[in-house]
Amino acid sequence: MMSVTSKSVDFVGKNLVSCGCSSNASFHRYNKVRNFHAKVNSKGCGNGARKLVCSKKKNTPQYRVSSMDTAESTLNGGTQAIKDLAKGLNLKTYSETPISPSRLFEVVSDDLQTLNKNLLSIVGAENPVLVSAAEQIFSAGGKRMRPALVFLVSRATAELLNLEDLTIKHRRLAEIIEMIHTASLIHDDVLDESDLRRGKDTVHQMFGTRVAVLAGDFMFAQASWYLANLENIEVIKLISQVIKDFASGEIKQASSLFDCDVQLDEYLTKSFLKTASLIAASTKGAAVFSGSDTSITEKMYEYGKNLGLSFQVVDDILDFTQSAEQLGKPAGSDLAKGNLTAPVIFAMEKEPKLRDIIESEFSEIGSLDEAIELVKSCGGIERAQELAKEKADLAIQSLQCLPQSVYRLALEDMVTYNLQRIA
Repeated sequence: MMSVTSKSVDFVGKNLVSCGCSSNASFHRYNKVRNFHAKVNSKGCGNGARKLVCSKKKNTPQYRVSSMDTAESTLNGGTQAIKDLAKGLNLKTYSETPISPSRLFEVVSDDLQTLNKNLLSIVGAENPVLVSAAEQIFSAGGKRMRPALVFLVSRATAELLNLEDLTIKHRRLAEIIEMIHTASLIHDDVLDESDLRRGKDTVHQMFGTRVAVLAGDFMFAQASWYLANLENIEVIKLISQVIKDFASGEIKQASSLFDCDVQLDEYLTKSFLKTASLIAASTKGAAVFSGSDTSITEKMYEYGKNLGLSFQVVDDILDFTQSAEQLGKPAGSDLAKGNLTAPVIFAMEKEPKLRDIIESEFSEIGSLDEAIELVKSCGGIERAQELAKEKADLAIQSLQCLPQSVYRLALEDMVTYNLQRIA
């Protein structure tokens, strides 16, 4: 059963919008964040207590939040007032204001534009084929979530320590993180034999498996070289562990295909190794380069870890609930390959027939479609949603060590955005 605490996340997105504290393009730089603080503090929703009033319309579970002197809360995403109001809400009534990635990242849009310009140049121009492969994956879209998190945490923690701007190490870290992520995608597509990535041909589909593997290896190596040049042993160890985790996660997944005895904790371990490890390293590394103390850097690690786990669970839910056009790949593709994710693990607890179908490796015509329907009808999706919300709440709690700023608000909104994908 999901705790009430995790439901507090439901209010984060609406709280920021209705109090006038949401991310805005006019807050692109540090000196304007100071003006932001002056405005929100005058309304009572800055670093101190925030005044809220919540009203419920008749016959509807939607709430309105405004900055009036009726009830008190601190904008921490996990306060008792918000927990109490959250009772009875569910994902279908999750948010009145959907959050878009462009809105999430607008406060670091200049940083991301600079990163996009630098990515191809730091890959290097020694080999035209490798450059072409890099261009293919970089141009395939994507939200640049990981480098955006580096910039958001960098600026949130820089403000904590009164730094006026990011350092070259912050920016280089964001570029390294995106290169490592891109390299992992190239290798993942080879291992999964995927022909499409975000609706475009994969690198191995265009250039062949040999070039794809070498392109991924090259990007890992180039990222490692730039990492060494940062000359920070803590961050070097942190990111090096991520590269090791990728390999460990792939091995765990490959050795457990069609294994119906897989446990939830094993699934979460694999999800950490393949997804959350890099996000956790991104957010912690950013705090390290801001000069944050250990208590802050560890909180940023926990934020990244739990956000990453929540994202992976949501992605695994969408594999069953979205169309092939929305996914950019066939629906249910993980299950078809024997990769048993949270919705499947939960559904197997209720329906023994699902286990039999999976162990047969979908040998009968129509058995995959039947398995997908069983996952949906046996509560697998709903229980996975609860798991995603529990991890999201842990991520929100880790941000309470940061001062209020547009950057912290964007980090909170990131959690909300993720859950809205399954609302």
